[in-house]
Amino acid sequence: MKTRIPVAVYAEDPVLRTGVVHQLRPRPEVEVLTAQDQARATVALVVVDEVDDAAARLLRRLRRSSATRTGVVVGRFDHDALQVTVDCGVSAVVRRAEADQDRLVNTVVAVDRGEAVLPGDLLGVLLDHVGRLQRSVLDPNALTMSTLTTREADMLRLISEGFDTAEIATKMSFSERTVKNVLHEVSTRLNLRNRAHAVGFVMRHGLI
Repeated sequence: MKTRIPVAVYAEDPVLRTGVVHQLRPRPEVEVLTAQDQARATVALVVVDEVDDAAARLLRRLRRSSATRTGVVVGRFDHDALQVTVDCGVSAVVRRAEADQDRLVNTVVAVDRGEAVLPGDLLGVLLDHVGRLQRSVLDPNALTMSTLTTREADMLRLISEGFDTAEIATKMSFSERTVKNVLHEVSTRLNLRNRAHAVGFVMRHGLI
C-alpha cells in the first residue's frame, strides 16, 4: 500500500484551516496531521488571506525549523508577496479561489516530490524576479528598484518628505508597529545605521 503524505495545515483563521482540512481529509493520498503530530509532516500548507507580516514570520520559521516543504494557499497575492514567498523557500502557491479538492491534493503531491507549483500568470513575474536576483549576485553594487519592495520604497519616500512613523502608518493604512518593522528590516538588509542614513543611501542610488 502506498504511504500517505503527512501534511500539516497552518492558519491563524480557524475557518480557513477547517475548509482546507475538510477537503484533504477524505483523500487517500494524504494524512492530515493534528497539531501534536506536525513535526512528522513532509509538506506544510499555510492558509492565509494574504502574505502579511505574520504569514512571512511563519514561513521563515517553517524554513528554519524543519525540512518540510511548504505551500501557500492565499486569497490575495501580489508582487511583494511573490518576493516574500521566494525568499522563504515556498515551493507552491495556490490561489484560494482555485483551491478545490483535486488542486489541493495535486499540489501536496507535487510539493512532496520536490516540484514547484505556481499560477501561470505569475510565472513571468517569477522569472523576472529571479533574473534580478541573478544580476544582483553578479554585480551586487548595481542597486535597482528591485532592492526594495513597493511598500519599503513608499515608506522611505515618506520619511524623506519629513513624515514620522505615526503619519506614515496613517497615510499607508498600516499599524505603527508594521511601519517600524518594515523600516528595521530595510536598515538591517542594507546595513544602514538609522533612518536618515537609509534615506540618503537610497536617494544616492536613485531608488526613490
